[in-house]
Amino acid sequence: MERFQSLQLIFYFSTARSVAPFSLLRSSSRGLLSITESERGPAGELMATADPIPTSPSPAFPTRSAADLFSDPLDSHPLWFKPNSFLSQDFDSESYISELRTFVPFDTLRPQLQSHLSSLNHELIDLINRDYDDFVNLSTKLVDVDSAIVRMRAPLVELRDKIQGFRSSVEASLVSLRNGLNQRSEAASAREVLELLLDTFHVVSKVEKLIKELPTVPSDWSAGDPNLTDKSSSTNNGLFLQNAESGTNMRETQSMILERIASEMNRLKFYIAHAKNLPFVENMEKRIQNASQLLDASLAHCFMDGLEHCDANAIYNCLRAYAAIDSTGDAEEIFRVAVVAPMIRKIMPHDQSGVVAGTSQDELEGDYQLIKERIQEDCKFLLVIASAENSGLHVFDFLANSILKEVLLSIQKAKPGAFSPGRPTEFLKNYKASLDFLAHLEGYCPSRSAVTKFRGEAVYIEFMKQWNLGVYFSLRFQEIAGALDSALSSATLIPSQNPSLDGGNLTLKQSLTLLDSLRCCWKEDVLILSCSDKFLRLSLQLLSRYTHWLSFGLAARKKGDAGSNSGCEWAISAVPDDFINIIHDVDFLAREVCGNYLGLILQLLSSCSSEVHDSVKESILQGGRSLNDMIPLLIRTIVDAMADKAAEVLTFSIVNVLFGQVI
Repeated sequence: MERFQSLQLIFYFSTARSVAPFSLLRSSSRGLLSITESERGPAGELMATADPIPTSPSPAFPTRSAADLFSDPLDSHPLWFKPNSFLSQDFDSESYISELRTFVPFDTLRPQLQSHLSSLNHELIDLINRDYDDFVNLSTKLVDVDSAIVRMRAPLVELRDKIQGFRSSVEASLVSLRNGLNQRSEAASAREVLELLLDTFHVVSKVEKLIKELPTVPSDWSAGDPNLTDKSSSTNNGLFLQNAESGTNMRETQSMILERIASEMNRLKFYIAHAKNLPFVENMEKRIQNASQLLDASLAHCFMDGLEHCDANAIYNCLRAYAAIDSTGDAEEIFRVAVVAPMIRKIMPHDQSGVVAGTSQDELEGDYQLIKERIQEDCKFLLVIASAENSGLHVFDFLANSILKEVLLSIQKAKPGAFSPGRPTEFLKNYKASLDFLAHLEGYCPSRSAVTKFRGEAVYIEFMKQWNLGVYFSLRFQEIAGALDSALSSATLIPSQNPSLDGGNLTLKQSLTLLDSLRCCWKEDVLILSCSDKFLRLSLQLLSRYTHWLSFGLAARKKGDAGSNSGCEWAISAVPDDFINIIHDVDFLAREVCGNYLGLILQLLSSCSSEVHDSVKESILQGGRSLNDMIPLLIRTIVDAMADKAAEVLTFSIVNVLFGQVI
């Protein structure tokens, strides 16, 4: 509807241009009628609703008054009113009114203009009704549409030209601005590179200057002159104290300078990383390498000197220097070679080729004890410095990369058999001693995160890999399961030799062997807690093996033939007294498994979760129930045996009676 009204206004102004002056229509636009789609009549014509245009039905025979007949026509105008004046190109409303006001009053002029406006509105309505379709479609048949289009196109073309000119100007300015920004960016980049190169040069020069300022420690400060005589003991003591104090100050000064150099070298590494492949940096590469080598050598010498004299300040500064240049591994290696290695070689002697210097056993418990004492004496001071709070030295791990690494190398060279699981008893002792040693080292860690870091070190993982627990369990499995299998493979039931010795009065060797095997799985000198799941499985397998031995034997007795099942012959030759002994043993084993044995296992696994406890308890109780389920079968076997025996005696008696009657 809004679009239709807009089109109506466009058509109105374009058509009224040829009928009446546009300025006059504009001044009287308030009286313009509203034409809407709902106001169209059934014949397709538009109906006017505006008040300024009176409309009345057109009768077939209009009546006229005498005044209409003898006076001027209705559409006549006074002589002074000329409508054609509104059509001139240079029409000016103010000039027109000024000319007429000299001889026409305003009261006469106003009604005449209103009458002319009403006639123009009436003509406009007639024109719209007559050319309604063309009006809606904006057809070129409308009056003066072409000229209106031309008039509207001219300012649009002018506006487009201005916009294009402005756009060209803006694009030129934008190109100029971009060029300026690119030049500024290039200049900034060049300036940044230049500043980077200047900073690199200044840092290299500063490092070289600081290296030259490093004090040299006289060789006679750390030890006295051997050519000196004892002419004056007090004089010698005074000189020694003075030299010692001077040496301490010298080491501390040297370590502080080295820390500054390391800080500058860290900056230098940053600059080099951002100025790769630049000729200036490539030309300075040799100077940088020389400075780095001098720093490493001086830092190593100062660190070793501090370790030798237990100078805490010098060691602290050296460690900060190593941390600054990200060379923690060098400090850890120096500490291992200078302090830890000589200490360990005294405990586990061996030469550089790995040949054991003297005869020694493969046991490690005593060696670990000595190593713990030496760590407390010779290494604790450094560990305390490295673990100081807010010191920034948490990046070092002397426990793993120095102490544990040297211990591992020494064991591999001096006692390689300590890692061999071929002798399970010695292997387990060494393994538990090693775990205790690792726990002792973890005691030097200041926090849980430090313990986690220690356990995650490559040396720690490599140390734990030396203990082949899988092979150890396989050997224990063969030992324990083999003993039970050997006892159950016997063709007869073997009475127990010592039924009262921790055997619960078990009467059969097979039952006693089962109990010993079950207990052996959880003995202190056999069990490894990290393999507790495997030993639990072995315990359940032992119970299952014993239960199947009973069930297969009873089945073979019922068939009367052992067949291909080895170890079932005992059931065929067994007498009721033997089955009574078996019932006694099975009942005792079931009570033992569900009682003391289960309590022992749960106590050893006390560190596990409640879910693990529930699973272990249920599995052990299931094994005990499987033993109890065998008792009714054994009783039935006794009943069958007694019945067979009674039938045999009765048959023999009947035969004797019949034979006596015949005689």
